Amino acid sequence: MRSDIRAILEQAGTQPDEALDIAEVALALAASDQPKADLAPYRRHLEQLCTDLAALRQPSADAAAQAAALREVLAVRYGYVGDVDTYDDQQNANLIRVIDRRKGLPVALAILYLHVARSLAWEITGLSFPGHFLLRLDCGAQRVILDPFHGGMTRTTADMRDLLKVMLGAEAELTADHYAPVGNRAVLLRLQNNVKVRHLRSGALEPALAALRTMQLLSPDDPLLIREAGLLQARSGQVGAAIGSLEQFLDSGTGAGLDQRLLHEAALLLQQLRSRLN
Repeated sequence: MRSDIRAILEQAGTQPDEALDIAEVALALAASDQPKADLAPYRRHLEQLCTDLAALRQPSADAAAQAAALREVLAVRYGYVGDVDTYDDQQNANLIRVIDRRKGLPVALAILYLHVARSLAWEITGLSFPGHFLLRLDCGAQRVILDPFHGGMTRTTADMRDLLKVMLGAEAELTADHYAPVGNRAVLLRLQNNVKVRHLRSGALEPALAALRTMQLLSPDDPLLIREAGLLQARSGQVGAAIGSLEQFLDSGTGAGLDQRLLHEAALLLQQLRSRLN
């Protein structure tokens, strides 16, 4: 990984959630997989998106008008839309390629909406909604749910209920938790987790580990990421590294209120790995 990209990610790992520049960090995540990428044109594009939205701003705009302005800039003017045809394409979780191709995963597109809306200090956040990333735009007492994957369309409660049942099954019910906001770090981790998962599905353990390492730079004290690193290192034959990660997980996770089953499984695996070295 380039030193400048690592520096961005390491700094992000030390910053409070509200201080994270979500689009800049997402570009750094993308560049961690493209060492020759020049980020300057992508930064200029992000600035242009913000400039275009500012030109449409109405002083008395309500939530619906704000949503319409976001759709006009991102979906209509620049053609950003979800990749329906090749959803599992690795490029859909890489913000550089999303900007190049004007299509991507819901969470990748949502980062553009978040960045642009916040340039005007609009109240917008990602939602803790399973399987399909959505956005919540608040303006005073008004609230609009946006779907960046489908051209920034507004989602009703009925739409969200239907989406939930598609994702989790017919018995799933919409609750207040599905409207709960998620922070910048969680959004970025969700983005990069898509990269990791796609590598794992193709059996590419080393690229999956590389993606996981970037996630650890963003959230260095997350015991579950430390545990996952140990598991992947063990699978890829990196016994010494796996032992170190699992020892760190057990040290950090014991007092973190984690599921005791996870701690027990990690301890058993650690014992097995140590026995290989004897």
